[in-house]
Amino acid sequence: MCVKGFYLLAVLSGLAASGVLRVGGMRVYTSGDMEAVNGTDVRLKCTFQSSSPITASTLTVSWTFRPLGPGREESVFYYHTKPYPPPDGRFRKRTVWAGDIMGRDASIIVREVKFTYNGTYSCQVKNPPDAHGNVGEIRLRVVTTASFSELLLLALAIGGGIAAVVVLLVIIVSCRRCRRKRQRQEDSEEAPRKERKDPTVCHPSRSIHLYLSETSVEIDSSDGMISEASTKDPSSSEEEERSTDEDEGGDSD
Repeated sequence: MCVKGFYLLAVLSGLAASGVLRVGGMRVYTSGDMEAVNGTDVRLKCTFQSSSPITASTLTVSWTFRPLGPGREESVFYYHTKPYPPPDGRFRKRTVWAGDIMGRDASIIVREVKFTYNGTYSCQVKNPPDAHGNVGEIRLRVVTTASFSELLLLALAIGGGIAAVVVLLVIIVSCRRCRRKRQRQEDSEEAPRKERKDPTVCHPSRSIHLYLSETSVEIDSSDGMISEASTKDPSSSEEEERSTDEDEGGDSD
């Protein structure tokens, strides 16, 4: 008997997983209790899940409000293919659509809440054939100032953001300093290996020999005219003088 029950449970589970056997219907989820400061905007979050495929042309969303004290229930917002804000009442021009049907989000925004907005907000979603299911509720309380817990959370969020920015800047500066230090060390290690040469010193094989020439100007004493300048190599002039002396010595003999 236990074995048969186990097999039956396994078969039902397989059918449910394959989509042949559908389990459940429309499920609506809300944030429960909320608190908002007087004169501020508040987002009433409502999400849903449906066992049927989402059909934007047939899906409807209805938001209603029930005050804390005596009073009748009134419409806050309605959606069917497009938003329909209330044409009259306390929520006229105070509610804005903030949901996404294909994203299974049916949230709205209530602008500049007042103390008369204290009460219970109901979110109902229908996606035929899932026309029945639970209704999500949000109990809103409008206060003069934010509670200590909300202020603490806000301070922690701001402080955490500032701390994250500071840490990021410290990491960036440290990385840059380490990079510069490493580059300086590499430059100091490579400096002794480089051969430093004096650019003013020439290599002996590339030196250029300069020859000085002697320029003489001959003046003719007879007419005072300056003859053309002649350029002579000192070595050639010495050889000429030596040959002249030899000639004179030969003549004297």
